Amino acid sequence: MSPAADAIDFDVVISGLGPTGLTLAHLLGKRGRSVLVLEREPEFYGNARAVYTDDECMRIFQSCDIAEELAAEMLTDCPVQMLLPDGSVLMQIADSRRPFGWPPLNFFYQPYLETRLAEALGRYPNVRVMRGREATRFEQDRDGVIIHHVASEGSRYGRSASEQRASTSTPVTASVRARYFVGCDGGRSAVRAQLGIKMAGKSFPNPWLVVDIREKERDSALHHLPYFSFVCDPQCPTVSCVQPDGHHRFEFMLMPGQTREYMEDPATVLTYLAKYVDVDRFEILRSLVYTFNALIAERWRDGRVFLAGDAAHMTPQFIGQGMNAGVRDAFNLAWKLDAVLAGSASDALLDTYQSERMPHVRNMIRTAVRMKDFVSMANPVKAFLRNALTRAAMATPMIGRYLREGTFIPQPSYAGGSYFGMPQGMRRSPAGRQLPQPFVKGPGGRSERLDELLGDGFALIGIGVDPRKSITEADLAGWRRLDTRFVTVYPFGGRPQGDAARARSEDLVEIEDVSGELLAWLRSHGQGRGSVVIARPDRFVYGAVAGSDLSSATRRILSELQA
Repeated sequence: MSPAADAIDFDVVISGLGPTGLTLAHLLGKRGRSVLVLEREPEFYGNARAVYTDDECMRIFQSCDIAEELAAEMLTDCPVQMLLPDGSVLMQIADSRRPFGWPPLNFFYQPYLETRLAEALGRYPNVRVMRGREATRFEQDRDGVIIHHVASEGSRYGRSASEQRASTSTPVTASVRARYFVGCDGGRSAVRAQLGIKMAGKSFPNPWLVVDIREKERDSALHHLPYFSFVCDPQCPTVSCVQPDGHHRFEFMLMPGQTREYMEDPATVLTYLAKYVDVDRFEILRSLVYTFNALIAERWRDGRVFLAGDAAHMTPQFIGQGMNAGVRDAFNLAWKLDAVLAGSASDALLDTYQSERMPHVRNMIRTAVRMKDFVSMANPVKAFLRNALTRAAMATPMIGRYLREGTFIPQPSYAGGSYFGMPQGMRRSPAGRQLPQPFVKGPGGRSERLDELLGDGFALIGIGVDPRKSITEADLAGWRRLDTRFVTVYPFGGRPQGDAARARSEDLVEIEDVSGELLAWLRSHGQGRGSVVIARPDRFVYGAVAGSDLSSATRRILSELQA
């Protein structure tokens, strides 16, 4: 039965319960939006695909109130290294900084991560998950989208061919109507296919054999492989990926003349594994040959329908950013959908989703391809030159630090003209950059991560000043409609004392920058005492102004939101 044309069942329907869909469901659910998630698979795929997440995405999981739980099942602060065939280290990325409040190098086992995220959706009565339901088609009009879905057995991982042929039941179609529909349904997205959106980029011909293993007994059989390693061996480029709880992944690049059938043969798999582990002590969970893609959808929006995650872009795995790009998509899209649904922003705000995210995705893909070229070099002469140049670069202080800290991986920022924010003006402007997240001393005297005190909406952060003092009551009302948090940041030990009137200021949050990281970052971007930073809900900086200019900035942002 189809819903009435004007009846809305959900604010948002999501197709796909992978990491992107899960994150989006959390972020919308926390904001009180009614959400339905349709997932084709009756149960989670039991093998790992993604293995790595970074500090920016841990910050996003923090906004879902689940980061600590996820981190407990990760290997955090795990170095990444490039090894030569003899085991010597050519280059290592080992960054102990915490600019966003979390370790930048974290390895996980995807079934754990997905299970925890899915279980935690139970805290939101406004979020419904339907497994074994596949979105088949949809129609949209100016007010909403009707999504038709059927019962599905999914791909039924592990079923025999006869079992698949035996499934002949006719699926029953049901329909729901939502304000918006988001396709988080992977690289073979049915949502993208119905919209007729093409992918631009290239698929790489170099196949790799991926082998996931697990210790039969927890007996430290992997103690000699503590880090994530690219083995830069011209005869067989290899990836050795550390994971929690006795799990480990190896990837071996196929060399000329090697076939899929040969590489997937169990005897071949054991031969390759035996170079690194005692195969008798491990169970092989999965082994298959795959190729990789570097593709971006030409459009991520069609009216009230959006693409996110692998449905919108596919990133080669060499810098571990495929899943993370989808998580970033969800963070960018969620607050904008919520603002439009709340009536505090016009539908045009949603156009900035693609304009903001696409350049960063494109840069990530370029970097991943360069990393692929670096680690999979099979020509001995080119490999010799690579090694020599890398050693020279690592011995150079500035370049060596740039490489060791992984700064060559694109940082979270938006280019001028492509994002929802104030013109960047000067080069040092913080506009379009992500606010750092140090631990700060909150009003109660406890150390907390900054975002815990900024809330889930906009934040006005005054540097040594109350950001409310220079704006009118009408301005304040406009900010409060955006669920804005008003914050004053002081240096450690610099918070004013003894003013009883300030104690009655109910909606001002005063914090102390104990480490000095936040104030130093603001100074490096031209902001000193008296300035006010306008932070968006996704913690990117909309702009920074002198306190005396906040009223005009207020009018600007409110006008842009409603444009």
